[in-house]
Amino acid sequence: MSDRRKRVDVLTPLPALLRWRPFSGRRREAGHRRGGPRFRPVYPRPGRTGFRRWIPSWRQVLGLFGSVVTVVATLLTIMYIRTEIPADLNAFATQQDNVYYWADGSEMARTGEIDRQDTPLEKVPEKVRWAALAAENETFYSDSGVSPSGMVRAVSKMIGGGDTQGGSTITQQYVKNAYLNQEQTFTRKLTEMFIAIKLDNKLSKDEILEQYLNTSWYGRGTYGIQRAAHAYYGKDVSQLNASEGAFLASLLKGAALYDPAGGAGNHKRAVERWEWVLDRMVAIGKLSKQERATYTRFPEPIAPPKVTGLTGQTGYLVETARAYLLGHSHVSEQEFALGGYQIRTTFDKRRMAALTRAVKEARDGLAPDRRAADRDVRIGAASVTTDGRIVALSGGPDYLKQGFNDANSSVVPAGSAFTPFVYAAALRDGVQRERGRPRTRVTPATRYDGNNKISLQTPEGPYWDRSGKIVKAVNDGNRSWGKISLKDAVAQSVNTSMMQLGMDVGLDEVGKVGVQTGLLESSLGEKLPSFSLGTSTPSAIRMADAYATFAAGGRHTEPYSVAGLRRNGENVPVEKPEAGQVLPREVAGAVDDALREAVRKGTAKPARVAGPGTAGKTGTAQDNKSAWFVGYRGSLSTAVSLARIDPKTQELLPLDGIGGTPKGAAGSPLPLDLWKRYMTAK
Repeated sequence: MSDRRKRVDVLTPLPALLRWRPFSGRRREAGHRRGGPRFRPVYPRPGRTGFRRWIPSWRQVLGLFGSVVTVVATLLTIMYIRTEIPADLNAFATQQDNVYYWADGSEMARTGEIDRQDTPLEKVPEKVRWAALAAENETFYSDSGVSPSGMVRAVSKMIGGGDTQGGSTITQQYVKNAYLNQEQTFTRKLTEMFIAIKLDNKLSKDEILEQYLNTSWYGRGTYGIQRAAHAYYGKDVSQLNASEGAFLASLLKGAALYDPAGGAGNHKRAVERWEWVLDRMVAIGKLSKQERATYTRFPEPIAPPKVTGLTGQTGYLVETARAYLLGHSHVSEQEFALGGYQIRTTFDKRRMAALTRAVKEARDGLAPDRRAADRDVRIGAASVTTDGRIVALSGGPDYLKQGFNDANSSVVPAGSAFTPFVYAAALRDGVQRERGRPRTRVTPATRYDGNNKISLQTPEGPYWDRSGKIVKAVNDGNRSWGKISLKDAVAQSVNTSMMQLGMDVGLDEVGKVGVQTGLLESSLGEKLPSFSLGTSTPSAIRMADAYATFAAGGRHTEPYSVAGLRRNGENVPVEKPEAGQVLPREVAGAVDDALREAVRKGTAKPARVAGPGTAGKTGTAQDNKSAWFVGYRGSLSTAVSLARIDPKTQELLPLDGIGGTPKGAAGSPLPLDLWKRYMTAK
């Protein structure tokens, strides 16, 4: 062996000596016998030094890539061959009721009736069919049942943790709805793709479209376009026009988001989606521009029917629990509608009975047939514990007569019941009367001007309204209190002191305290000086929860109504809110002391009958269009709201004379009287 060969053998690292590659017989190296191993050691490539010696050649890279592609293709082929089209659809025949239980485990209500009826494709007007295709899969009649680009997008979003919707053809959607489940996993997506390809080869496009339209979820408890036509328009599917079909096609994207009955946000989304679907139909040549021009008005659906068996307050409880469950679990609306769930609520049967009686007695004291002021009265009430459990609520006279839940509505101004949040913000954040100077600490004993008709001040000087006038604060009854401590100003509902305090703290800081203790940001509204006197419109549930934060020493827990969920004997995870310290204990304690003072000798004195430790606050809007009482004793916080709402315009009406109160009297004693009956019930 030459010196050069010896040198190479000595210097070559062991890994290189163990790497082999084939060579031809014509290039056998010396020392190898004919018929011996047809491999030779791989040495570092001549001319390369350092790390570059170990970089593979392009032939090696190409070979590796080819091997990977071959393996993946082989695996996919095996999976495709082994994947069978399931013999049965997801069994709609096995649908079950959903059962709701009281907190003590006794049964409260059963719901879950599913409405589904197959209809032949020829009975679905062509433009209604194309509305669905334009919305979901305009290339349906020309694709192979799957969308490769859509699958890539869906899988990449899945890997990235994003939304996986939008990557499926109608064939894939039908496969998912009819044969599989709503899980978003890579394996489920592959299975969906393979079944879709096989189904596309087995059935005609019209057969697939027919079955898709008959099994799709349209909301309101309906599967299939035939029952959807009845649920939303009260007519047979054959009578739908393109405009109505475009709205039903919008529901395929998510009925819970596009049913106008779900609120103003849903209505806005539905109109936008409806317009988009019609425009897409024009773009793909399935609707003429002339006919599109005739559809300028959104085809408003009829109101959803009330579910039987949910009379009285039961319907409000079921809807509250259902909304929480769908918003705080991975159960979809479609899955929940198929039934079989057992929902353990937080509602206390005894508390509900007491609250229902108290509300009935309050209503019995009204005389709508004799007094116009007693008509169109809306009462909302809710009880929430310091750990966030909603134990009772009253949403209206009867769920089947009034589906709107007054306990969860955000239309009634909080009035002076909002002032504890102003007080809490001042104690925590201090006040600033001069711009550029540090904030000044205030205490419950800090004195403010409580006289009537004081001019509101900002760090820059008097506050001017948009018309150029200096804004003045006015007390109820035009009473002047002189210099008064902040604690007493809260207890006695001194408007002038509270409005100026809000200006000194900063209305944004006041709003933050309201949100941190439990109010929704969306209910706060515009932050003008009157904001401190309760122009915001929180629900009774949220007000009760926020006051519970003061009772809990500054610890807040979001309100919830579902304590547990099961299906087929297995627990289904439902998020339960966690408590958090949102106010210093000393601040919450000072607010609690002021609210107890309001009961001891302030505006809430009648609440003393509830027993020692009772704390609470009355609330009256400045324009006398709402009245409240929010109070707590121990761990139970209860809010009662009162308003009159014009059924035609949905505008708030004055409370003047309601229940026979004297002319000119502010607010109404009804909320406090109702609260007393409830809290003292045996």
